[in-house]
Amino acid sequence: MTGRRRVLIHKALSADHEVRLIATQRRGHASKLARSAANDGDDVVVVLGGDGTLNEAANGLAGSDTALAVLPGGSTNVFARILGLPDEPIDAVVGLLDALEAASIKPIGLGSADGRYFLFHCGIGFDAAVVAEVERRGPWKRWAGHPLFIYAAVTTWLRGVDRRRAPLAVRYPDDDFGSGTGDDPGSDAADRGFLTMILNASPYTFLGDRPLDLAPEASLDAPLAAVTVTDLSLRRLLPLVARALGSGDVGSSPGVRVRTGLRRATVEADPPVPYQIDGDHLGSGHRFEIRWAPEALKLVVPQRS
Repeated sequence: MTGRRRVLIHKALSADHEVRLIATQRRGHASKLARSAANDGDDVVVVLGGDGTLNEAANGLAGSDTALAVLPGGSTNVFARILGLPDEPIDAVVGLLDALEAASIKPIGLGSADGRYFLFHCGIGFDAAVVAEVERRGPWKRWAGHPLFIYAAVTTWLRGVDRRRAPLAVRYPDDDFGSGTGDDPGSDAADRGFLTMILNASPYTFLGDRPLDLAPEASLDAPLAAVTVTDLSLRRLLPLVARALGSGDVGSSPGVRVRTGLRRATVEADPPVPYQIDGDHLGSGHRFEIRWAPEALKLVVPQRS
């Protein structure tokens, strides 16, 4: 994000609105700034940044009357692209201004993992190990982009994961585990796997211009979806990725279990596994409580043409 971009966006927003411009200084700062704005009664917090900054702001605003607005400013911008925003923030600000003028603001649901909200997904296991590998090469992330993620995935698959024993058990309350597809559709409400991705929106991410769609049913207006991969062999993974880049019907792929309509779940890991929320690696754990919080956040929704 260049200084020129910030100046142009600030001027555009200030033409019809009272705007304060504040730069984040460290990890976690966006949450504090957003919470302060909500306490001050501000109408909207506009985040010019990546998915990690957006996630922090959403956690600061959840449960308040202050709305979140999105301007893409990161290396991937998954949530902005889910909303249909262009990658260029100067172009995106035009749609934001139109949405503000039309008062296009609606409440959306959020997922949470151990109390930390997520906007679009939480990954536990292998995919979080890939994110951790990317973050170890932090300076490369912005410039290498998607090739770096592919490199990290291959490196992690070769050297960073035990592909013989599935460490995860994803458990669902008997009265609230949603519908299921994939391996053993008649099994009880527990899935074992090497990674599970809890989705609050679709797609899961993008590879270049193509969406990687694991659960098309996932929506900001509906409960969560869980996609658990039970087999990390190449004969299972490659068809899974191909389906995700194509039809998005991964539930019919061998080695995958998809559940939708989830309001809560518990993920247990032995040994402890890494986890990530909205693309940020947050450490490792052996138990994660997953919840869906309906209408937890007010979102400025861009007007689609």
